[in-house]
Amino acid sequence: MDLHLKGKTAVVTGASQGIGRAIVMELAREGVTVFATARNAESLKKLKNEVIAETGITPVIFAQDILAPDGPQRIAEAAQAAFENIDILINNAGQSSPVEITGPEKPWEDSMALDFDRPRQLTQALLPQMISRRQGVILNLTSTYELRSINVSAVAKASMAAWSKQLAGQVGQFGIRVNTLQPGLIDTANIRPYFSDEERKSFAEREIPLGDFGNPQDMADMAVFLVSSRARYITGTAVVVDGGMRRYPF
Repeated sequence: MDLHLKGKTAVVTGASQGIGRAIVMELAREGVTVFATARNAESLKKLKNEVIAETGITPVIFAQDILAPDGPQRIAEAAQAAFENIDILINNAGQSSPVEITGPEKPWEDSMALDFDRPRQLTQALLPQMISRRQGVILNLTSTYELRSINVSAVAKASMAAWSKQLAGQVGQFGIRVNTLQPGLIDTANIRPYFSDEERKSFAEREIPLGDFGNPQDMADMAVFLVSSRARYITGTAVVVDGGMRRYPF
């Protein structure tokens, strides 16, 4: 299926590994020139070389910690300097942050900033040019909410989902779509520390109808579809990629 993405531009955060990296690669395979940003400069360079080798497209890489107070503004300025127009924004940066019930405030402050405030600020910095052109797509990566313990990232991502729904209602009049993509258990560095191989197998057999964890490519395939014109009538929704693990239909 032709996704009609050739010649488009995209900004992807958290692009150096895992889901973000897979999304960058899949966008490039569809002909998109990507502005890939993350903290790790060396990983971004390796990604750039791999994208060029496979697709012939040269992505723009920008090493920046989005958690820094000026991180979103620096990313927005660099992206707008690189591209005349930005068609797609994928807010993927984030990190699991489990906490104790009565733990300190710092993890809450950092994770709420990383998983909600900073992507919101980056979106707001890039929205004016999308509004002026009356087109654009925003995709926000969230997380599963059916956790057995308190995780600040999940709380922040729930805020992101609510904000995304509200934003979609406001910017649809300008031809801009906003969706969220919710992963289940995807085999990434964020998830691996919590499961041994034996625990992964037993958990998947017990909890996941499709019998195993997903992989970053599963997320990338859906992400690229959602930002394409093939999904032109999809906005304000949350798409779940979890192998059937989610128990509740709503």
